[in-house]
Amino acid sequence: MTLLESHAREGAFARINPVAKLGASALIALPLILTLDVVSAAVALALELLLFPFAGIGWREFWVRTWPVWIAAPLTALTIALYGEASGTVYAEWFVVRISEGSLELALATFFRVLAIALPSVVLFVTVDPTDLADGLAQILRLPARFVLGALAGLRMVGLFLDDWRALELARRARGVADRGRIRRFLGMAFALLVLSIRRGSKLATAMEARGFGAPGRRTCARESTFGRREWMLLALGAAISAVAVTAAVLTGSWNFILGPG
Repeated sequence: MTLLESHAREGAFARINPVAKLGASALIALPLILTLDVVSAAVALALELLLFPFAGIGWREFWVRTWPVWIAAPLTALTIALYGEASGTVYAEWFVVRISEGSLELALATFFRVLAIALPSVVLFVTVDPTDLADGLAQILRLPARFVLGALAGLRMVGLFLDDWRALELARRARGVADRGRIRRFLGMAFALLVLSIRRGSKLATAMEARGFGAPGRRTCARESTFGRREWMLLALGAAISAVAVTAAVLTGSWNFILGPG
């Protein structure tokens, strides 16, 4: 059982079509991508945090799944604070580093923006089964069969990659070559995993072609992918979060359309 499959049938969102989860994530992310301000991102994040307890995952699993986001957000904000566009009062300046009132404001907006975009995507896809996702992409979005099957095969390989990494680590420790040089060890294991992945991918592609996965013609699906009331409710929820966040930003005058002039 792969990492993605281990939680495929758990949680309150488990029965919702993965296509709806994709759509809800996109509806939340799109307005936040178009603007860079504190209000819209903070409001969206606050609304998301209110809804996360209903996702059907425990807090421990929530932190385990989302810890990379909580690390990436402050690091990104720190970069903006040090090297972002300077405006207003300059608090510190050294070489290429310039900390100003404007860069700190952008850093805070970036921090909330990263969290507001990434967290709902992670939480929604905790309960996604790769096969259900492939069924939805093929039957609802009508994507090409070769693309859908390739994506499904790639998702199925995630768990195997993790197992291969653990096996490589144990093998190197058994040989006594994993006691020092962490950076060199990591690079060596990454290269070995890359070679192994390429070989496995080639074998998988050959096996799929031999079984007729690349044959022309319309393919049939073993399971029907439905899109009903629950899916529309999730999409409406994502749209409502975006609408409230954008409205709050516009009313407070903090809306900053990054694609506009100036």
